[in-house]
This record gives sequence, C-alpha cells and structure tokens, in this order.
Amino acid sequence: MSVTTEARPFSATLRASTLEVHEKANYSTYMRALLGGELTQEGYTQLAIQYYFVYSAIEAASDTMAGHPVGGEFVFDELRRLPSLERDLAHLVGPDWRSTISPLASTRAYVARIEEASAWAGGYVAHHYTRYLGDIAGGQAIRRLLERTYDVAEAGTLFYHFDEIGSAPRFRDQYRAKLDNAPWDEAERARVIEETVVAFECNVAVFDELASRLDEFRA
Repeated sequence: MSVTTEARPFSATLRASTLEVHEKANYSTYMRALLGGELTQEGYTQLAIQYYFVYSAIEAASDTMAGHPVGGEFVFDELRRLPSLERDLAHLVGPDWRSTISPLASTRAYVARIEEASAWAGGYVAHHYTRYLGDIAGGQAIRRLLERTYDVAEAGTLFYHFDEIGSAPRFRDQYRAKLDNAPWDEAERARVIEETVVAFECNVAVFDELASRLDEFRA
C-alpha cells in the first residue's frame, strides 16, 4: 500500500490511508457473523478473551509511555479497558477465567508486534489509535448486539462502556488534535501510517483465526 502525507491534518491523512484495511477488518468473516447475530455468546467470548491479551500489551506500553513527551500525550487513564475486561471475563467465562484462557497464535503475534512497535512513541500511538478509537465508535454496535441478542447488559459488555471520557465525539476530536499536533516530520508520519496498517492487519489475523472456528459457535 502506498503511503502519502498530503497538506491536510495528519489525522485525516491517517484515516484515509488506513481506510481500506479498516474496512477489511470490519467486514471480515468473523465480524460479519458476530454483527449478524449468527454466533452464540461463546462465539463472542472468544473475542473478548483475545482482547484481554491485546489490551494487556497496549496498557503495559501505556505505563511505559506515561512520561514520554510525545507518547505520554496519548496515555488516557479513562480509556483503560483491562478492569472492564476482567469483570466481563469473570461473567462470561467464570471465576477461574485467568487459569483457563489462552491466546490464539495470531494474538501472540499481535502482542509481540505491539511490544516491538511501542519501543517508539509513534508505533505505540499507531496501535493505541487503531484499537481505542474503533472501540469508542464501531464497538458500540457490538455492545448493542450483546445487550439485544444475549441479554447481557452490564458485566459482559463493560468493555464497550466509555462513561469516563464524557462526550465521545468531543473526545475523538481531542484525540485527532493530538495526532495533528504531534511533532513528527513527514518520514515519521509515514512510519505511523505504516504501523497503523500493520495494527489493522493484526486485528484481521485474529478475526480470521476466530473465523476458522465458526462452526463451533454458530447460534
């Protein structure tokens, strides 16, 4: 994929440059089955389990980046998902969930990529942006699906509750402003775009591996 950085806000360039792979993730076989209401609750639980490992890696990177002059601008305690995921998994899997869950091979690769990329603030931001902004926006469709299809209203859907950020549109605008104001030159911005594409592809790989087990989770 060619990467261009035009004379427009970087956040707009980033979104446009990753639109194709973003759509690939949204319309993956697994996500279409999930959003189509074709899966059992266990079919969703498998995704929540993988997210636990992904967010453990991202939020560990956030801890490291907290004092960084650039990366620290993208550390938001109000965004942290691990406490909510832990409560969700206790509900969805059971009280012994920590000893029973495991990452898929694609998830292990995703975690390794987060850890590698987060040695650089721009790489950390690429993975942070890919997950959190998507959860705040498109993730709400999954929350509504869980509430409607599985009658899961609180524990089980807490991952998609972002009450602490206040207005979601205002928060997204503030986040995009931070992207626009980050002191990256053209080459660094290109690297951020490239790593964001990789982050989306990592998500697609997880969805594809989950899709290989769809027959186990058909409603």
